[in-house]
Amino acid sequence: MNIKAVAKKAGVSVATISRVLNHPDAVAPDTKEHILKIMESLEYTPNWFARGLKLNRTGVIALLIPEILDMGYMEIAKGVEAVAHQKKYNIMLCTTEEDRSKEKGYIENFIARKVDGIILVSSFLKNSDFDQIKKQDISVVLIGKNEELTGENLVYTDYQSATGEAIRHMIEIGHRKIGMIYGTRPKIENMDKREGFRKTITEEGLNYRPEHIVEEENSIEGGFLGASKLLNLKDRPEAIFVTSDIMAIGAMEKIKQAGLKIPQDIAVVGFDNLKISGYIEPKLTTVAKPMYRMGLVAARLLFDLMEGDREEDGEPQEILIQSKLKVRKSCGHLDRVKEIF
Repeated sequence: MNIKAVAKKAGVSVATISRVLNHPDAVAPDTKEHILKIMESLEYTPNWFARGLKLNRTGVIALLIPEILDMGYMEIAKGVEAVAHQKKYNIMLCTTEEDRSKEKGYIENFIARKVDGIILVSSFLKNSDFDQIKKQDISVVLIGKNEELTGENLVYTDYQSATGEAIRHMIEIGHRKIGMIYGTRPKIENMDKREGFRKTITEEGLNYRPEHIVEEENSIEGGFLGASKLLNLKDRPEAIFVTSDIMAIGAMEKIKQAGLKIPQDIAVVGFDNLKISGYIEPKLTTVAKPMYRMGLVAARLLFDLMEGDREEDGEPQEILIQSKLKVRKSCGHLDRVKEIF
């Protein structure tokens, strides 16, 4: 069954059938309804791929994330999907595991499949890697900064300043010996958080203790092990900043098993604001990472570029999405005026 057979059965031209498929708003409602009924009776299915090639569109965008099991990246994916669904686009989702060669391989695959646009999260690519993408005139948006990749459309949050806000809050409520547990992945993000921690501790005139900083896998087990190392120190910290809520949950479990109370003996602050952070006991003070909104904004920007709503020769867009500190019980703030469940 092809489009000519549908046109013959409906008693209209092939051009009218094409308009129903591509520009239904340009067809009279009665005519459109008649043609759709004919298609249904003939069980006609359009060859969307062939039509996409003719229109120079495949109806597919690609999303590259570092880790598929990470809840934060799933929030980004939800934001991207919300926009793609509205635009009637499909998403090709792949994970890089922070491997540059794997990321480059996926890019080559996307080009071969002629995707219409690409969103890269925490990319490890360099400017030279983008040459083949630009030759194919494929729109690209980055989520998360990459010092090796400049001059591209970017949506990001400032992890250094977000970390600084959390540390200053801990200092304001009286904590002076603050430790840190940070994850090995994603590397770029956690290096920013570590630098934000160092700068804030130094700027606030506190003693910066390298032994109070521990690196572990970004997992519950990693948080548990990191807290174990800090608790075993002779001069242990009185508060701990953890770079993810998942790790913070592990750290809190270790503190409880050691017979210590949170926040009376050791305060804990996390990062991400996962839903579970408002339900564990004590409720976790954390930095809300605007992942869903970042995905939403990045997808909107990508479709603007694909649809030509932004000038091709214009300056690349850099959009900052602010994080927010959610103060709960675990940090030791008695009033908890900012508490959000």
